[in-house]
Amino acid sequence: MSGMVWTLIAAALSFGVTALLGKWMIPFLHKIHFGQMIREVGPKWHLKKQGTPTMGGFMFIIGIFFAILICIPLSSAVSHTGPGTTLSVVKAFGGALLALAYGAIGFFDDYIKVIKKRNLGLTVVQKLVLQFIAAGAYLASIAFAGGSDGTYIPFVGYVSLGWTYWVLAALVIVGMVNAVNFTDGIDGLNASVTFFAGAFLLIFCGLRNMESLGIFAAALCGGCMGFLVWNFNPAKVFMGDTGSLFLGGAVCALAFGLEMPILLLPVGIIYICEILSVVLQVTYFKLTHGKRIFKMSPLHHHFEMCGWGEVKIFFIFSIVTILGGILARLAVLYGL
Repeated sequence: MSGMVWTLIAAALSFGVTALLGKWMIPFLHKIHFGQMIREVGPKWHLKKQGTPTMGGFMFIIGIFFAILICIPLSSAVSHTGPGTTLSVVKAFGGALLALAYGAIGFFDDYIKVIKKRNLGLTVVQKLVLQFIAAGAYLASIAFAGGSDGTYIPFVGYVSLGWTYWVLAALVIVGMVNAVNFTDGIDGLNASVTFFAGAFLLIFCGLRNMESLGIFAAALCGGCMGFLVWNFNPAKVFMGDTGSLFLGGAVCALAFGLEMPILLLPVGIIYICEILSVVLQVTYFKLTHGKRIFKMSPLHHHFEMCGWGEVKIFFIFSIVTILGGILARLAVLYGL
């Protein structure tokens, strides 16, 4: 079977497993009282969401892994992988493990919030240490598998950065994973934005003939859509940090697996705007002793405070992601 067929199968399996898991997992999370703690500093109308089950990210984590554990070995066996495609397999499974590691960090964070009733979860230092360890382990696996120490840049070509590449890569991964985490805050937003980001990264996997990595991207898209069955407004379950950190790890793994992390700029434009809004807000607040740039950060809360409904933000942010993906596709088409 062709690579396209395997990606479709992976997307379908991931979607089906994720969506079906909601029938069991949501009542289970209710039963064990894993409800979302709503911060008092957030929009007041979010308080009505108090108690909505969280850690629903387990649904798409299971769905994605189910799909790739079936489709990647079968596609590799059928297509008789050689040296070139072996690296793609390593990148796919290494990337999946990177996402899983970040999901585990998110789980510990959620667990502390829900069980220990400490709303801020892990401390900033604890999170960063664990996140850099996960990024370092992933990058080491890529290096040992023969991955390059550079990146393709549209209109420039391949640029080798030597050892500095690995340092910069770790910083970008940790930064982007946290950016994806900040994008989680209203019903369906993170799953939708990540679906479109994953869809464009899937296109680039096809252009670079990275079948195994493409299967991972397809499974990511299917898992996000399956989760939206339950997470679209009004959400019946939240992904929690368990899910949002996993998604961040998955998006980074795909971009770095393609050796084109620069794609994160246009494809992940919403993620970047979200984290920049937080950085700018905090910095300006401290420098001016209490003044604010935005009505509230991250950015989606600013638009909520301006009167935008959650569904409107969901669609507008998704459209912006699509436009960013189109820009990336045009840059790759004419710039490589």
